[in-house]
Amino acid sequence: MNTSPALIRPFFDEHTNTVTYLVADPTTRDAAIIDPVLDYDHRSGRAGVDSAERVLAMANAEEFRITWILETHAHADHLSAASYLKQRTGASIGIGEHIREVQRIFRPVFNLTDVSGDGREFDRLFRDGERFEIGSLQVDVIHTPGHTPACVSYRIGDAVFVGDTLFMPDYGTARADFPGGDAATLYRSIKRLLALPPDTRLFMCHDYKAPGRDHYAWETTVAEERAHNVHVGAGVSEQEFVTLRRARDATLPAPVLLLPSIQVNVRGGRLPEAESNGVRYLKIPVRPSTEMQAMIKRPE
Repeated sequence: MNTSPALIRPFFDEHTNTVTYLVADPTTRDAAIIDPVLDYDHRSGRAGVDSAERVLAMANAEEFRITWILETHAHADHLSAASYLKQRTGASIGIGEHIREVQRIFRPVFNLTDVSGDGREFDRLFRDGERFEIGSLQVDVIHTPGHTPACVSYRIGDAVFVGDTLFMPDYGTARADFPGGDAATLYRSIKRLLALPPDTRLFMCHDYKAPGRDHYAWETTVAEERAHNVHVGAGVSEQEFVTLRRARDATLPAPVLLLPSIQVNVRGGRLPEAESNGVRYLKIPVRPSTEMQAMIKRPE
């Protein structure tokens, strides 16, 4: 096993406030891309790959060979470029095994008859505690549910890529009100991460600039989170956290890209198949109000 620290290159997408990571073994030059972003304009429906190509350009410049594309979960705030990157590199797409549960939750919501429910859209479904390699770097998988049932964190040496489980200390923690999410479960997952050695580096998937901070940030440590996280630091109990988290979640709007993101991301980053006119479509479920329902049901 390589004991040299992984080479970590972050890419921040301000449109979705997402950090994609290029993580490489300095010895073998094998690398993984974690949480890649597919560019998508919700107003026009236009999708693009500029963000993904920037990561590939860096990999090419540093002579990295992409062997893994890793998702921390099925994101609700950006579309994944995993499928495109797999086509460009031949890398395998990995995600936590509980993606099956997420697929089963959302398949009926969008009537996704082409989604398996068994995770076959991905190349590898990781179990909690499973280990695999990026070149000679060892990766440990930590199941960290609560935000979604399928969330995992990837530990590579002294670095952990935590997905949406934690944010920077001054911003707090992820929401837990998505289907299958749970605030108490999220608290326990966070405590599991914060039980790691205090100098462990934690890499966030998102940042939104906490009030009073004028720059984006995505790297912190276990020690900093233990001491200063505004939601779980300094001895906050599970019940206190659950109360806080539920109250905050009740005020949050749905993410702008929630509906398109879920449909693409449970497919492993694939867009829906083109229909007979050659166009690909994403679905928007419509939920009529009680008054509208009464009008719809009223006979003419």
